[in-house]
Amino acid sequence: MRGAKGQPERPGGAAPWPLQGPLPPAVVVHAAAQAEAALAAAGPRGVLLLSARGAGAYLGPAVFLRMVARAAAAHPGVPHLAVLDCADAPGFALAAIRAGLRAVVLDPACPAFAAVAGAAAECGAAVLPARPEALDLGPLDLRRPGGREKLAAWLRR
Repeated sequence: MRGAKGQPERPGGAAPWPLQGPLPPAVVVHAAAQAEAALAAAGPRGVLLLSARGAGAYLGPAVFLRMVARAAAAHPGVPHLAVLDCADAPGFALAAIRAGLRAVVLDPACPAFAAVAGAAAECGAAVLPARPEALDLGPLDLRRPGGREKLAAWLRR
């Protein structure tokens, strides 16, 4: 789905996240329930939903986008940016951008990094040379108050 100026809309119909300026706090999500919890706790400041390392290769952009869309449908209007980690695989990074992701992580040592970054820029997307600092939600039990409080404290930073 395309929004203003042909940029991909974020799930839920919210305006695209601006890729300039500081990024919101990041969390690593492994499942839709974790993405939903992050969006529920994020509030108006928003959240960066980061995939696990190298997930572009084993999860793929379609599954990651569906996971984020499901979470966004449960929390419409919450600002968020989905970022798929493609490790050192430029083909997966390009596939993710083609699928509609507005940001990917790609190892800057990858010989095709500059070419992928150029292609991404033409599409209004960004290639991050490193993973942002993030709270990994995998080890947290978000069903318990302690897990939810740790997430909330991270997002308040």
